[in-house]
Amino acid sequence: MMNQGNTMSKMTRFGWRQAGAVLGFVAAWLSTAAYAVNDLPGGPAVRQLNLPRPATRIAEEQIWLHWFMMGICVVIFLAVFSVMFYSILKHRKSVGHKAANFHESTAVEIAWTIVPFVIVIGMALPATKVLVAQKDTTGADLTIKATGVQWKWGYDYLKGEGEGIGFVSTLDIAQRQMSDNGGAKAGEIAPDDYLLKVDNPLVVPVNKKIRIITTASDVIHAFAVPAFGIKQDAIPGFVRDTWFRAERIGDFYGQCQELCGKEHAYMPIHVKVVSAQDYSAWVALKAAEKAAASKLL
Repeated sequence: MMNQGNTMSKMTRFGWRQAGAVLGFVAAWLSTAAYAVNDLPGGPAVRQLNLPRPATRIAEEQIWLHWFMMGICVVIFLAVFSVMFYSILKHRKSVGHKAANFHESTAVEIAWTIVPFVIVIGMALPATKVLVAQKDTTGADLTIKATGVQWKWGYDYLKGEGEGIGFVSTLDIAQRQMSDNGGAKAGEIAPDDYLLKVDNPLVVPVNKKIRIITTASDVIHAFAVPAFGIKQDAIPGFVRDTWFRAERIGDFYGQCQELCGKEHAYMPIHVKVVSAQDYSAWVALKAAEKAAASKLL
């Protein structure tokens, strides 16, 4: 009886510990939910499940391709498993079914060769169209070189309005310090652009074709902005390129998407898309700053 009592006591203590762990988890979740950030326009959304809202034609076509391919895969999945489970249930031994004895069928072999071929061609044609468009960087209004450096981005405007402008874009110091201290503390609210805010965003005009030339000075990086549907590796000693044409004004965010070292997570990309007038004003401001700096030298 004593052993049985001890066993019941241990089970009770275990149950209380489990309940305490669950309550602790719920309390922690509720406390963090109070400081949750909001959706970031032009960037990631809270609990985002789908691809981000597109800001370019290419990104729209990528999303269409995503659902088109998903639909084909779902249809194939349902068709194959429906036939499989029907065959298992209909022809099982327990209902007295006798196994058939047959040899190859020319018609079946032709069918299972032609049908997959048609499906692959149907998937490849629209995908190839989008892929070719992604690689067509001709006729750009602006050409900008993006150089990946551990752990920041350098931007140089090479051609078009703003030619000669160059600067380095680094993670906001205040947000880096917040991250070093373990994030937002109790009573604080993390900014919506946490670990995405930079000191010098890349500024481009709306509805203009922007060619981005990528390279790196140390290790492999990757320039990626999901809302634009672009991702291009930046490789030391090599020059790669991509392009985008933003169709609406706003702030758009991305990050280096190639593991590049211990501070890979602190290498955000902020693209500010402005009107043509605001872009010209920004170019004039940068030119004035450059002239003033040259006088000091």
